[in-house]
Amino acid sequence: MGAWLTRHLQTSVGALGRLSQHKLATLLTTLVIGIALALPACLHLLIANAQTATGNWNRAVDLSVYAKIPTSVDEVQRIADKLRKRRDVADVKVLTADEALKDFRRDSGFGPAIDALTSNPLPHSLIVHPKGEYATATHLEELAADIRGEPSVEMVQLDTAWVNRLQAILEAVRRAVVLTAAFLAIGVMAIVGNTIRLDIQNRRAEIEVTKLVGGSDAFVRRPFLYSGVWYGVGGALIAWLLTAVVVGALREPINRIAGLYGSGFQIAGLGLQPTLILLAAGVVLGWLGSYVAASRHLRDIEPS
Repeated sequence: MGAWLTRHLQTSVGALGRLSQHKLATLLTTLVIGIALALPACLHLLIANAQTATGNWNRAVDLSVYAKIPTSVDEVQRIADKLRKRRDVADVKVLTADEALKDFRRDSGFGPAIDALTSNPLPHSLIVHPKGEYATATHLEELAADIRGEPSVEMVQLDTAWVNRLQAILEAVRRAVVLTAAFLAIGVMAIVGNTIRLDIQNRRAEIEVTKLVGGSDAFVRRPFLYSGVWYGVGGALIAWLLTAVVVGALREPINRIAGLYGSGFQIAGLGLQPTLILLAAGVVLGWLGSYVAASRHLRDIEPS
């Protein structure tokens, strides 16, 4: 086992040394691979930061619950405590009539007219936020029906049409990411495969001699596989660097825009887990591209 590992280590270092002898060609190949890997990585960052900037899109499926007048605050609090115990409810916020009137006075611009009121016409209300896995139209309708069954509840407001639109948008974006990543993965494999094919043709005489003295296809193929892996690693590192450059270039103007809207939003880059996934994707795609090319073309080379 020690000899086997040592041989693989020697082959890996030898493949890296051979690539370093052709610096310009290696740089151009890894640069193309890096750009292909950077596109889905940047798309992932776009979606992740958009969800953060909007305060998590799932907040769009909150239910507004209005109590009957003159239901007491204690009764509304009892309903809130009951809802918090449900497995499909993440959070419940109680908004008293006085708080609602104060917010309405501040936001509506009808301050003098509101001050002329002799009594508060607004009811106590609840804002119910469901858990993410239950934020579907069916579950929300069931939750709303249960809340309407409370004797003290006057009305439950739920925009299921928006829920359906939101889910359709999320599904479309998810599929777009998957399709884009799949097409670019095929492109990366084609780039690595074509590079390995050219390398095989340039080393045809060496391969024939190796096979003549008993070298198997697996033995001959090994250094080409490691070359593909190194191409993938280099491409992944370039992709990470490109995404970091994009984030750095956009951070200042986006922070300025967020400040104008009174938001503390900060654009985020690739975290540890996405970075590891990007690196693993580069290694796997580089290995697959080189394996397919080497297996196909090595069969055609036999010593004469």
